[in-house]
Amino acid sequence: MENFLSSPDVVRVKLPRNPVFCVRPAMAARAGEWFCANFPGKTFFAVKANPSPWLLSALMSGGLKKFETASIKEIRLVRSLSPKAEIAFMHPVKAPESIAEAYFEHGVRAFALDSEAELRKILKATENARDLTLCVRLSVPGGAAEIPLSAKFGARGGEAEALLRKTRQVAERLGACFHVGSQTADPQAFPTALQSVQQAVVRAGVILDVLDVGGGFPATYPGMTPPPMGAFVDAIEQYIETTMLVPENCELWCEPGRALSAEAASLIVRVEHRSGTALYINDGVFGALFDAGPLGWRYPVRHLGNPDGTGPMGEFSFFGPTCDDFDIMRGPFLLPETTDVGDYIEIGMLGAYGSTMRSDFNGFATHEDVIVEDMPFQTRFGQDRIAAASRG
Repeated sequence: MENFLSSPDVVRVKLPRNPVFCVRPAMAARAGEWFCANFPGKTFFAVKANPSPWLLSALMSGGLKKFETASIKEIRLVRSLSPKAEIAFMHPVKAPESIAEAYFEHGVRAFALDSEAELRKILKATENARDLTLCVRLSVPGGAAEIPLSAKFGARGGEAEALLRKTRQVAERLGACFHVGSQTADPQAFPTALQSVQQAVVRAGVILDVLDVGGGFPATYPGMTPPPMGAFVDAIEQYIETTMLVPENCELWCEPGRALSAEAASLIVRVEHRSGTALYINDGVFGALFDAGPLGWRYPVRHLGNPDGTGPMGEFSFFGPTCDDFDIMRGPFLLPETTDVGDYIEIGMLGAYGSTMRSDFNGFATHEDVIVEDMPFQTRFGQDRIAAASRG
């Protein structure tokens, strides 16, 4: 990849016709360093948020060497970059061939499940291996998340308790895992979920070796300014220390995805047409900006010919390049009122899910990656909480 000092330099030098991802590996490394130093357990990066090799390598350079995966392709990617990385296969429903390859070819020993059928599948695919860490996915409240993740996966009620007991009988290490939902705004969502997990574990009468609090750690977007990241870690740690009935040697895991990757990339787009306050740009819902469409995500933006935002500003919506009416991002996005055809706009916080969601619909899949050395729009990872030694 080419290197530039800043995103405005990219425009000045390249005048790009196609969208350009400005990647900031240093920001991913710093985020990984923060979690490894401040989370009181093991931090696994949720690869689904951004499987780009540059990002995974940057996280590794920041000390994060554990990865949560949802597919065999993600497992192969991580293993190709690091023969010693610790990998957990945490999708609750997996193909038997993927389980077998993960176990026998890539050394994966940690698997998630939320049903007895999946438990049987894992055991059969691993030939009844006795060295498995099996994490039962439990359904927990998720009302504080922008994107709830409790409808599709997670054992509930008596089913959960029975599954915990059955899994305890065959696992070398028994775990419980959950997900409070993506972009969780309230740190207390984790203690609320942990209380639900604790009740299930007590009723099941089992002892946990692993407690995985999942992801949901938030990034900052316009209209979404969550509490400091330390508040989420503190809420988890305080609940476990004062309330949670787990043995002293129980490992605590987390699986941040968005929090580790969002700040590490932005996107430069070009305005191809203007109609009133609608800007037709060369990327959209079928490209890197899916969340800005149906989810109404308001990414931070700046005009690269006027990066300081001087002069009168206006509220704009974006239309993507495809011929589909679904390709609309209503925003509003705050830009200079004079923004017009040929201007370049930088859209921030696209390190999470931007590159992952791209499709080739209508042939608009052409993106270029460049490295930039400037800071992102904002960061949640100051150095004040970095510990002297990484917790890993």
